[in-house]
Amino acid sequence: MKPCLPLLCLFLFIGYFSHLPLSMAQTGSIHEPVRYIGGNSIDPDVHEGRLRYAVGVESRQTLRVNRTQPRLAGGFDWTYSHASNLAYWKGTFYQQYLSNPVDEHIAPGQTLLIRSKDGREWTDPEVLFPPYPAPEGVRIPKGYDGYMMHQRMGFYVSSKGKMLTLAFYGHSEDPFEEGGIGRVVREINEDGSLGPIYFIRYSSHTEWNERNTAFPFYQKSTDPAFVAACEELLNDTLVTLQWRDEDNGLDGFYTGDRGGSAFSYYTRKDGKTIGFWKRSMTAISSDGGETFSPSIKAPSLTMAGGKVWAQQTSDERYALVYNPIDIDEYRYPLITIHSDDGIIFDDMVLIQGEVPPRRFYGRWKDFGPCYVRGIVAGNGNPPGEDMWLTYSMNKEDMWVSRVPTPIRHAVTGPVSDDFNTLTPYGAIPDWNIYAPLWAPVNVIPSPSGEGRVLELRDEDPYDYARAIRVFEEGQEVRLEWEFTTASTGNGRLEMDVTDRYGNRPIRILLDEERNLSYLAGHEKILLGKVEPGEWQKLSLQVMATPYGHFSLSWNGEKIADHIPLTVAVKSIERLSFRTGPYRNLPGRKTPNEDPVPPLPGADTKVPLARFLIDNVTVTD
Repeated sequence: MKPCLPLLCLFLFIGYFSHLPLSMAQTGSIHEPVRYIGGNSIDPDVHEGRLRYAVGVESRQTLRVNRTQPRLAGGFDWTYSHASNLAYWKGTFYQQYLSNPVDEHIAPGQTLLIRSKDGREWTDPEVLFPPYPAPEGVRIPKGYDGYMMHQRMGFYVSSKGKMLTLAFYGHSEDPFEEGGIGRVVREINEDGSLGPIYFIRYSSHTEWNERNTAFPFYQKSTDPAFVAACEELLNDTLVTLQWRDEDNGLDGFYTGDRGGSAFSYYTRKDGKTIGFWKRSMTAISSDGGETFSPSIKAPSLTMAGGKVWAQQTSDERYALVYNPIDIDEYRYPLITIHSDDGIIFDDMVLIQGEVPPRRFYGRWKDFGPCYVRGIVAGNGNPPGEDMWLTYSMNKEDMWVSRVPTPIRHAVTGPVSDDFNTLTPYGAIPDWNIYAPLWAPVNVIPSPSGEGRVLELRDEDPYDYARAIRVFEEGQEVRLEWEFTTASTGNGRLEMDVTDRYGNRPIRILLDEERNLSYLAGHEKILLGKVEPGEWQKLSLQVMATPYGHFSLSWNGEKIADHIPLTVAVKSIERLSFRTGPYRNLPGRKTPNEDPVPPLPGADTKVPLARFLIDNVTVTD
């Protein structure tokens, strides 16, 4: 019998392509370890990217640099800060970061440490690893101009409970490979004191050793438990893969494909470890990180030179956190996508959508929340079910964000927030908080002595406090809230109702002269004067449609009906309180001066503006 021609063609087709990776069913394999299926992308023309918020994120500044009044920054006047790392150990958060006087990769450089019991109030910084003190007679090699620090990993907690902190010394302005010196380590003791500094590994591309470097080798320590912790770390192939950026390991210390820069990882429920690097690079390990598949660029992940953070969250899901923009100079917004299995990711939502003005110029100081990191597995679990993140803002100030899990972007049901059951200066459930050090947001006891209220303070000349309440998305919505000002003639409070994209169809303003006004379309309507300490109640009945409108009542009296929206929207879902004017893109141009001066008055507080919010309700 003659073979069936269609069947023969099918066999030939399968045989021809059998040696090639099939395009179908690749996701989850070495050909595409992860895939984002949400379809959302960001609009780079606005800070928030036109994305929805991850509900309840609390973002607080932990360091505000100050060049002319260093006492306000813990005694330090250097204004380049970057590469933050975070750990939680023995009831304390530890955050370390790099610091240079002005510019990235320009000597001198040091690593600083700050601490917190609750993630909200932080200590002043202290020197963790000082500028490199070269031994007498050791000269800077030709082609370099000083010593700096570089960082991809900050902490390690050993199986015996030893807390190590680490950093890397190199030569400015290229600390990699031949420019490297080595990685240093010291112990953080249970009482918070710091042990001596040692080298734990020298660059394999050079001849540096304990005879010609500033600190002894770790094996010289007289503490056997410290030595054992260092050796446990050195034998942890997966954790030490974070070190590979500076020293590619000519001695074979690292195994598998290099992957890229700024390694992070998680282990899937099937036991496979997924590695992530800058610029969307990813790979799979089936042996716990001993080796990885050749790294590939994940086509559905858009990112540039900022770090990507990967972790399994406390709700047994997975999160990736990064800047979803392929422009190195702009690292905003900071978003997360999440997954049930560590393979298929969905729901791109905002973690940090703010980009304050960059107060100080410096080389390679990119705009936005940069180089995000979380707590590496094994480096502590803070109380609660939150994901904790740390990053620099504009490579200038340091921040942390607490992200509730499970991560969600929508709220259902009515809102009725009177704050009375909340702990003063504690978490504020379901509110998104943006709190610079000079513009904090907290729940405090009410000045009346009864109950509690939300307080927004502001003494920052270039930033603001902000609190956002996400509510159930809708078209016909009733909103009501009370507010008062304790300011006698400074500060402003902008109260916006927005849609899911950040558009502001309703804008109400209390200005610096305490005039209360609103926008009807694009016409500003003055309501009247607000006296300090007197509570005001605003009520809105909103019809959020493309040709929608709203009615406004002030202290129970209807002011106007059928007020046109400022912009056309399909629905609304957020109420925003902000102590400064709305801002869009970073817009500071470089003046023709050398050196470039800081923003005027950047280091000095302005007179305090203080606002209180209470009894926020939202219903259909």
